[in-house]
Amino acid sequence: MSGKFYTPDGFNDTIPEVCAFKKDAENKLRNLYARHGFTEIETPGYEYCDIYTKPGFVAEEDLFKLTDTKGRLLCARFDGTVPAARYAATIAKDTLPLRLFYIENMYRYNQAGGGKQCEFTQAGVELMGISGSDSDAGIIALAISSALETGVTDIQVTIGQTGLFEGAAAQMGFDEDTKSLIRQAIVSKDSVTIERTAKELGLSDRDKETLLMFAESTGSFEINDDLKSRFTDKGALEAIKNLEEITEALEDYGYGKYISVDPGLIGSQGYYTGMIFKGHTYEVGFPIFGGGRYDKTVGVFGREMECVGFSLGLSLAVTALLRQGLKPEMPKAEVVIGYEKGNRDARCTAITMAEQMRSEGTVVILDTSCSDEEALSRFADENGIETVMFFDGGKE
Repeated sequence: MSGKFYTPDGFNDTIPEVCAFKKDAENKLRNLYARHGFTEIETPGYEYCDIYTKPGFVAEEDLFKLTDTKGRLLCARFDGTVPAARYAATIAKDTLPLRLFYIENMYRYNQAGGGKQCEFTQAGVELMGISGSDSDAGIIALAISSALETGVTDIQVTIGQTGLFEGAAAQMGFDEDTKSLIRQAIVSKDSVTIERTAKELGLSDRDKETLLMFAESTGSFEINDDLKSRFTDKGALEAIKNLEEITEALEDYGYGKYISVDPGLIGSQGYYTGMIFKGHTYEVGFPIFGGGRYDKTVGVFGREMECVGFSLGLSLAVTALLRQGLKPEMPKAEVVIGYEKGNRDARCTAITMAEQMRSEGTVVILDTSCSDEEALSRFADENGIETVMFFDGGKE
């Protein structure tokens, strides 16, 4: 058959060295989460599209879609949080709090580029049924620990609070259209739109400065008396207190050096309900982890529950490490064992020896091509294998 075969755009094979490193990282994360009292779940690779699109969590055009035999619209798993919320509401009804984690592949349409792929592995943690700043801080600390566990050490974490902007909007009397316009301007860092809108609304210079604070924040923001004096809204003041308590707790975890506050980090409308955070490292232009508090999400599926969690893009973290100079290595065979062709006694001895050494933790290749001893030695030299064993009728 002539011609070449390629993977679809946004989908890649993972070469053995990188695959071995990635699987090792997955095992480390499983152990980390288990030590913190979280239990693993697996959710279906395909869901009804409605669980993402009906509540407005995900735009339909971002999903990989197909139909079942009855014509119902399905999609490939977009993330782990929404299926976990569905699970919490429909199956795990009797036990709170829930401490869940997952390590699964996700699928997102038209999101490849710059290190992102349409198919990628994501590790995530969901803490359900608990509220409060200590829980918020604990999740951020576990996200940082996760990145460190994979080998990413240069981490910058920004923390925001949705209550700050919500409070400012209420305090300044924005209607929904104005609120949406200003929100988008903050996300886009569009100071021009904010200044123009503030002028049209007749806002005071101080209120305009407050709105620009959201858009122009560089992530090195200080929670101080000036910030507190800008707000009279109760929700905004509670958000500031939440941020203060979180940053104080993260100092206790020893992670204060990674943390900065960004009032402009306000998240998607209607999803996050409190603290929100993102973690970056260099050599990739996207956050490698992120999360926050989403107290209304499980309620969409019929059960009210406080929730906070995060996800780590494991594939993206590995990409960052490779670009930062990581040189992953395959686990190398330490011994190669061969046997004389056609000699059953020699084969039985070789098999027995190989299994005994493997049971002791040695990486052993059993040569089933029946190479002679000279060829086996060449193979060992070419592949950096230190020990060669060859059996011929019971003689090594």
